[in-house]
Amino acid sequence: MKLVYLVLDGVADKPEDGPTSLEVARKPALDGVASKSACGLVYTVGRGVAPESDAAVFSILGYDPHTEYTGRGPIEAVGAGLEIREGFEVAFRANFATVDPETRRIIDRRCGRNLSSEEARELARALDGVDLGVHDGYARVVATVGHRAVVVIGSRSRRLSDNVGNTDPAYEKRGYVSVAKPSFEPFVAEARPLDDSEEARRTADLVNAFTELSIRVLRGHPVNMARAREGKLPANAILLRDSGGRLPRLQRISEKYGLRFGAVAEMPVEIGIARILGMDMASVPPPSEDKAKDYADRLEATLKLLERNDVVYVHLKGPDEPGHDGDLKRKVEAIEAIDKYYLAPLLREIDPATTALLVTADHATPYTRKSHTDDPVPLALMAPGVTPDGVPRFTEKECSRGSLGVFEHGYEVLPRLLERLRRVYA
Repeated sequence: MKLVYLVLDGVADKPEDGPTSLEVARKPALDGVASKSACGLVYTVGRGVAPESDAAVFSILGYDPHTEYTGRGPIEAVGAGLEIREGFEVAFRANFATVDPETRRIIDRRCGRNLSSEEARELARALDGVDLGVHDGYARVVATVGHRAVVVIGSRSRRLSDNVGNTDPAYEKRGYVSVAKPSFEPFVAEARPLDDSEEARRTADLVNAFTELSIRVLRGHPVNMARAREGKLPANAILLRDSGGRLPRLQRISEKYGLRFGAVAEMPVEIGIARILGMDMASVPPPSEDKAKDYADRLEATLKLLERNDVVYVHLKGPDEPGHDGDLKRKVEAIEAIDKYYLAPLLREIDPATTALLVTADHATPYTRKSHTDDPVPLALMAPGVTPDGVPRFTEKECSRGSLGVFEHGYEVLPRLLERLRRVYA
């Protein structure tokens, strides 16, 4: 048995808001898959939870994020090549952002989404290793892709706790799962301890000291002076979220399912997940403006992994960012590019008699809401021996009528469908 597990980041929308991107897009390959598949819907973490990609990906790979997860910060840190001193360091996912330095009002959480990775690396170098002036603390800062970064807050001599809130007001920490808020006050939040321990209070102090220091340092940085001359928003603050002080201790995915797993990973969080779960990983360059080349690279990586693995997990970022930007046109174009440059060629290369295809999303990012929501996402399984439902298109509404029904949690999907495939291939 071979399986390609294709996840389209944030591809789903909210049907009650009007036409969805999947309904508008011309996507003959995706629709062709749906017509040959058993279809359904899945709440990738659970009803009422608008998840970030990290928790959602662990969930759709079969791990319950409410019981087996330790936060996105450590996952991104692993993806960026960092290690954490347990008990003395806490890792955060970070965004370079634009704020009013006087009022801390957030102008743009992603500084216009045009910060280059090289600019971000220069800004990170200005803060990496800084002394925070309290609790023997320091910060490590590593830029990853575009406006994204990892920040590790540490103390040389005092124990810390990861039970602290975010400074990014767009997300709320619930245990170790971070949930997108439907609305928020656009000001840099003060980090607060989430329990009454001295370690949590100490960590919150260090996070707030880092926030103030980063705004002072970045305000007059040459990168931001140059951006101002070019009419671009400055990257003059760093927003932190999703704290974690250790890596999750999870069963390796090959042991969990008795199958060899590969992963095509393009962003630090997916790289971190692949490493933690022991997947055979093909790292590809971050997305660029050349979609034909991007998806040719990802297709080549998929086919090479498929030669030596039973299951290949492929995570494609494309639709998520235009969803966050509220841009229907660009989101439709992102879906059509995946269909044309990745999925259609993939279908020509794989043998449908021996290779199954599972297509879904990690969460919804409706262009009407500009954030993740808890809406269920479509799911389609195409495989020999699986009776098609006759669903004509891969959309939220059409897949809702499929025989797979509604999965209440993403972690139910892979165990159930792999068992179904085992029965087919036995």
